[in-house]
Amino acid sequence: MHRFIPLLTTCILLFASVMSAQNTPAATTTSQPSTGSEENTQLRQELDQMKKAVAAMEERLAAQEKATQAKKDEAKQPPAGEQPNTVELAATVKDLDHRMSQSERRGALDRINFTGDYRFEAHSIWGNIPAHYDGMQLQNLMVKTLWLFAPTSQGGLGMTFDPSLLNSMTPAQFSGFISQNVQQNYSQYQFFSGNLTFNQLKQSIGQFSPQMQQMLTSYLSQAPGVLQNRYSNDTSILYTNRLRLNMDSKINDDLSVTARLSMYKAWGDSTGVQVFDGQPSSMNIDGTTAGVPNSDMLRVERAYFTWNHVGGSPLYLSIGRRPSTEGPPLNFRQDEPRGGTPSGALIDFQFDGITVGYHFNDKMVWRLCYGVGYQSGFGNANVLKSPADRLKDTHLIGANLDLFSTDKTFIQATYAHAFNVTDGFNGLLVLPVNPVTGDPVNAPVVMRYTPSANLGAINLFGVNLNRRFGDVDLYMSGNYSGTRPNGETTPFGGLMSDPFEAPVDRDGGMVYVGVRYNIPKNDGRTKIGFEYNHGTKYWFNFAQAEDDIIAPKTSTRGDVYETYLTHRIYERFIMKLGYIRYNYNYSGSGWHVGAPKDLNTTAILGFPAYKDAQMLSLGLTTRF
Repeated sequence: MHRFIPLLTTCILLFASVMSAQNTPAATTTSQPSTGSEENTQLRQELDQMKKAVAAMEERLAAQEKATQAKKDEAKQPPAGEQPNTVELAATVKDLDHRMSQSERRGALDRINFTGDYRFEAHSIWGNIPAHYDGMQLQNLMVKTLWLFAPTSQGGLGMTFDPSLLNSMTPAQFSGFISQNVQQNYSQYQFFSGNLTFNQLKQSIGQFSPQMQQMLTSYLSQAPGVLQNRYSNDTSILYTNRLRLNMDSKINDDLSVTARLSMYKAWGDSTGVQVFDGQPSSMNIDGTTAGVPNSDMLRVERAYFTWNHVGGSPLYLSIGRRPSTEGPPLNFRQDEPRGGTPSGALIDFQFDGITVGYHFNDKMVWRLCYGVGYQSGFGNANVLKSPADRLKDTHLIGANLDLFSTDKTFIQATYAHAFNVTDGFNGLLVLPVNPVTGDPVNAPVVMRYTPSANLGAINLFGVNLNRRFGDVDLYMSGNYSGTRPNGETTPFGGLMSDPFEAPVDRDGGMVYVGVRYNIPKNDGRTKIGFEYNHGTKYWFNFAQAEDDIIAPKTSTRGDVYETYLTHRIYERFIMKLGYIRYNYNYSGSGWHVGAPKDLNTTAILGFPAYKDAQMLSLGLTTRF
């Protein structure tokens, strides 16, 4: 027994030294990538030493048992302190082994932390298209009419324009007269229409007096196929999948990298390109690839680094693909925390840019932002254009001011200004008709849309206020938009103007209010909410990535009513039942080009527009 005491003392001292090493605070510098590896090496060495100590102790115990075999009572029962110490040391070895594997795992997770969510949704949609004049059909008749009187050198028939020609025939007869001439001289018409540019078309129509233009438009509007009666557009069931993977890596206390990959698709469609139907969400552009059902590809929705405490100050710098979607107050209806930096009522749109922020205190943060919406110098064949025909880049600047932020109160102001806005953004789509001639594209193909003109500037400003009273969340948003055109128009129009009219300054506004009740009986796991927003005739915001299937609700020129119920089946498993109704007053919601048309009249619409629409949705979201 006396020989066992030094061994036991040695083991206890060794164990104490190991525990002391484990409890010693880590070095303050964590930026070296080899720290986790050194810690694991040390733990392995300590584990080997402990295993050798246990083996030596067992050998000494065996020798002691042989030496004292004559003492049967002692041989049957080891000394009181020995067996517990052996068990304790074995447990210590097991604990060290577990801690070493945990350290290895933690070392890997410290580099990149993965989280995410998967969402399934089912939608039933009912919508009504009002009676209207088909603007593309009307433009096609206008082009063919101009072809009749265009010089033969341009492929026209060279007829002399005489208003009596129109008086001698009904619109239906004149339409038949045009069709007959196109059939008989199709190669000439192809030559004319294939070489016709929008500027030439605009110039040709400009040769007519305003009275003659109005008379010709009214006359051709009565031709067969131009007037479209009211009809329904329903989708009995639409299923969607959405998978999002979040990646966060903390390099050190002041530097981190954040990214989010997203896959969002409708069941049965992974093409990645939609047929253009007049809705702003039917174009696959840089700002909407992850916010609108697209395909089964994972796309980079966000990717940026953040450098905090620049020079030891409250200043921070962040560069990359910005967290500019799902901002407040849109997060309430998803039962999620704030998902984006800018106000979701103004900007729900992916873009690349830079943010410089300043933390005044825990409750106030100011941010200045810069981004690019359209890059003319790459991918747009500028080298093939003369300097006079090249477009300017579209730049965006803004400020996001969190004026007061606590668990119960949030006040935010957002301002944005877009320079040299183009008539759209680079994207892919299937265009069913030629926007210049109105002729159908008989073999629809995927096309790359490239902007054709800089139209002017857009200003946006808004204020959000959220406040919690007990179990009730109240939130409201007031917003302003202003378009400042430079006089240019394109086949899709100018800023808030039609293709053949002169654009002027326009101002719009939108209000958004909501209330959500957190049912207290089950600790707020069930929430019921109601929201309402109203947009004026010339209201516009950058919200094309807003996840509303039918169309971005915050872009609506009219009224939107939404009610929802969310319930956390488990903490990370959420069910949502929602209903939304759109009542449109004017066309062009979500578009900065084209003049809004009163949908209570029989208006000329380039593409069909909803008068009203409603959707019932059921969703299940699991977060991991």
